[in-house]
Amino acid sequence: MKIIPSKKMSLYKPAIFSELKAFAKKQQQDNGIELVDLSLGSPDIPPHEMLREHMAKLSLLPTSYGYTLSASTQFKEAVARYYKRVNGVDLDPQSEVIQTIGSQEGLVHLPVAFCDPGDIVLTTNPSYVAYDAGIKLAGATSYYIPLDEERGFVPNLNAIPETIAEKAKLLIINMPGNPVPALPSIEYFTEVVEFAKKYNIIVLHDAAYSEFYFTGDRPVSFLAAPGAKEVGLEINSLSKSFSLAGARVAYIVGNAEMINIIGQLKSNLDFGIFDPIQATAALALDNAEEITKNLRTIFAERHHVLTEGIKDLGWDVVPSDGGMFVWAKYPYNMDSVSFAFKVIEQVGVVMVPGTEFGTEGEGYVRLALVQPVEQLEKALVKLKSLSI
Repeated sequence: MKIIPSKKMSLYKPAIFSELKAFAKKQQQDNGIELVDLSLGSPDIPPHEMLREHMAKLSLLPTSYGYTLSASTQFKEAVARYYKRVNGVDLDPQSEVIQTIGSQEGLVHLPVAFCDPGDIVLTTNPSYVAYDAGIKLAGATSYYIPLDEERGFVPNLNAIPETIAEKAKLLIINMPGNPVPALPSIEYFTEVVEFAKKYNIIVLHDAAYSEFYFTGDRPVSFLAAPGAKEVGLEINSLSKSFSLAGARVAYIVGNAEMINIIGQLKSNLDFGIFDPIQATAALALDNAEEITKNLRTIFAERHHVLTEGIKDLGWDVVPSDGGMFVWAKYPYNMDSVSFAFKVIEQVGVVMVPGTEFGTEGEGYVRLALVQPVEQLEKALVKLKSLSI
């Protein structure tokens, strides 16, 4: 039998993460290289003990295994309480909150709910890979907004041509970002709202790293900007902030009409999230201040050690006070994919080449803060011995 994939599959290349890990493992087996893996942004810190105990207890109940169909009232109300406490944003838990099976699923499916083939979606280059995946799934077209270094690597809306803005249907932004960890301001989000109103564009802000801030106040929520709920949405995940990556639970909040449209799509896609996960997520949100404070202390130290260490190597590092990654420009005349594999081969440090996130990532690598300080220091020693 001849198996022929759909034409749409030609739009999706295999992600490089598995290739990097396979190559690293082979180097370890064949050459005895000790690895320090800074590639995948998967939390290495286990969930808080109260969350593990809660989920374990609920998982033993025989009544926990039916379809949930959608988010529980308990979960939605916990999201609303969390947003009120930490962001000062009021949400109607019934009409302005919807659950997704992790933010990846939400990000990939959301363009399908709002975009027709040929519609323009504004995003950045570089950006998180799920944005383009969702845009392609909807048959829409990406237009990439420059990340202006002089503006602190926030998307420069003024660089979007009028003819493009007038045709755009959706704008996706992400701050603190992946891979570029720029922080937002209320002034910038106010600018985004005004831009969206002027051109009738739906805004989606990906706030997956909103609990990762290391100095000063927490990153502002997009929904805190005046008029934000009139034009858009914010998606957030418990994967990073609460170390629940494997549990796959996230949510989208904001404009009630948009939430209703997403709910209509999701009712045709899934049957909800395992009830013990939903209940545990609600417990996490209600105890966010206690849980995330410790997380920030750990990641702030990691961020300082890796950032300063990379600078000492003579690399350029994008300044940041938050996020889960370091975005660095290496001083070698080599494309980022070749460089990433060469580093594994020579010293066993696994990083993601910048071009995985877009063409403007050439010359950069992304390093995830997912190892203890001792391992980060070991990685820096290894990188110092590079011979390229």
